[in-house]
Amino acid sequence: MVVCGDDGLAHRLAAELRGVYREQVTLVVPPSGRRVRQPVVGRARAASAALLDMVNAAVNRTGNGDAADADRELEATEPTEDVLADAGVERATALALVYDDDETNIRAALTARRLNPRLRLVLRLYNRRLGQHIEELLDQSAALAAGDGPGSGSGSTTVLSDADTAAPALAATALVGTSKIVETDGILLRAVERQPPRPGEVADPGLCTLALLSATSNDPAGADGSEESGEHGPQLLPDAAAVEAATGRGTVALEQVSYSGPPLAAGRAGVPAFGELFSRRLRWSLAGLAACVVALAVALMVVTGDHPVHATYVTLLDLFAINDPAHNDDSGRQILQLLSGFVGLLLLPVLLAAVLEALGTFRTASSLRKPPRGLGGHVVLLGLGKIGTRVLTRLREMDIPVVCVEADPEARGMATARRLRVPVVLGDVTQEGVLEAAKIHRAHSLLALTSVDTTNLEAVLYARSVRSRLRVVLRLYDDDFATAVYRTLRAAHPRALTRSRSVTHLAAPAFAGAMMGRQILGAIPVERRVLLFAAVRVAGHPQLEGKTVGEAFRAGAWRVLALEVSDGVLDGERVGGAGSPPEGARESRLVWELPDSYVLRGSDRVVLAATRRGLAELLGRRGVRRGADV
Repeated sequence: MVVCGDDGLAHRLAAELRGVYREQVTLVVPPSGRRVRQPVVGRARAASAALLDMVNAAVNRTGNGDAADADRELEATEPTEDVLADAGVERATALALVYDDDETNIRAALTARRLNPRLRLVLRLYNRRLGQHIEELLDQSAALAAGDGPGSGSGSTTVLSDADTAAPALAATALVGTSKIVETDGILLRAVERQPPRPGEVADPGLCTLALLSATSNDPAGADGSEESGEHGPQLLPDAAAVEAATGRGTVALEQVSYSGPPLAAGRAGVPAFGELFSRRLRWSLAGLAACVVALAVALMVVTGDHPVHATYVTLLDLFAINDPAHNDDSGRQILQLLSGFVGLLLLPVLLAAVLEALGTFRTASSLRKPPRGLGGHVVLLGLGKIGTRVLTRLREMDIPVVCVEADPEARGMATARRLRVPVVLGDVTQEGVLEAAKIHRAHSLLALTSVDTTNLEAVLYARSVRSRLRVVLRLYDDDFATAVYRTLRAAHPRALTRSRSVTHLAAPAFAGAMMGRQILGAIPVERRVLLFAAVRVAGHPQLEGKTVGEAFRAGAWRVLALEVSDGVLDGERVGGAGSPPEGARESRLVWELPDSYVLRGSDRVVLAATRRGLAELLGRRGVRRGADV
């Protein structure tokens, strides 16, 4: 495996491949003096460096200097053709290009595909539309070069985004409870943390029980995201007996969430509501003038005895000064005509103000909005970089009110905020008054997602001083620093919810899974551990093929969640329940309520939840000769 990158994701990905999947990794990183991004100094890089040192020491002791059979680290400014050749791309099984710059990853991917057409490529691209085109282009190039012979399953290309992988978990943490959300083939799933049931109460398992939480919610076990989190850590994918025996422990249950259509705010972004089009003072002025017109029409009807419609018509003529003077009529009619003319003079500036306000509203419809008065129960989002932008989109898809805080007016997510018509406060979050402008004292939660750890920490500490029970979520690069902050904040505010999330920690398992040749649908964090959701073919996996759904389940390793079927037909019968297609549907859909007696066939494609080690064991990677096809 070859990993090329310039930030913490590369180091964590290398540690993931070596520590979990036992793969031999070549890590290509920029020289120490050329690294412009903040380095990872926590457990991810330490684990990667420790593994490299151990292998290098073993090589030195045996006197074997062949670097192709041992883990190593290369330093290069850019992944040029010579660098990729030196890293052994011609002989590698997979290559991950996780540079922060999309153009660098694309250029290196095109070069690598030419050097090794059967190479499995994993690219980190922020631009999703461009990523789809690049994926199709590289797959087509690999197919033409490799032909239809053996090994045509290799040479695949997977485009992932660390922002898309981490955004559901970050956005879900800001919701009620500690829900985690992942998308699987258009279906939105939610992992809900549930409190221990009371005596005599039966807990709803949802679609299934994914995990048993730690004995105490404050347990920091497994803070490094490893599988060995201690006996007091969460128990992933327990069986029914373990769930029944786990009294006094919360559970993580999987639920399906219905979602359809675009975000509500995006659909009406270009048409402001009537209340936003005109100010309250102008609306009251228009209402008062309308009342005056009605009163004048009624008075004219009483004085002259005209029909109500004709009296209203004459009043409007007097109002707009286009009626004949009433000098030959009685005094009552003359007084009413004078009053109508006076009301008409008052109407002119009001109409002019209405036109100007409407024009001003439409002109500023694409500009940044300010938080409205009386706003409360919203999410304050700090930072509109690539992570913050994805999280903002997720929150608005769930119709959650958001107020963003950004110091850079040219930030990447400003256009998204304008399109979604989300209020934005421009300013440095560390400056006094910025969080107050975002209504932090009435907010439901705070998401600190800037690229600077100290800025996130300072914002959270200040927000906690304003509202001690505010739910906070921090994005921290350094794992050791994140663990220390987490423990301290939990100790200082035991009744408030505190979560620390690392984007690389959430994204690395998905990138590693793609390098192993699997389709990773998403990842859900359980405390500081991760559950992966993957879609795999049953054929070639003896743990699944020919066994029932109940027999294929292995506690603590993997669980079959759904089956892809055509037209909702399972063994000749239409399947009801969650995720089943409607009558007349002519497409493949996912069936989530699978009977335990259903026998998995080789042609089936299933969605399963698994731990990282369980998924590696299921696919037979441990002890497999390097380079063997899975």
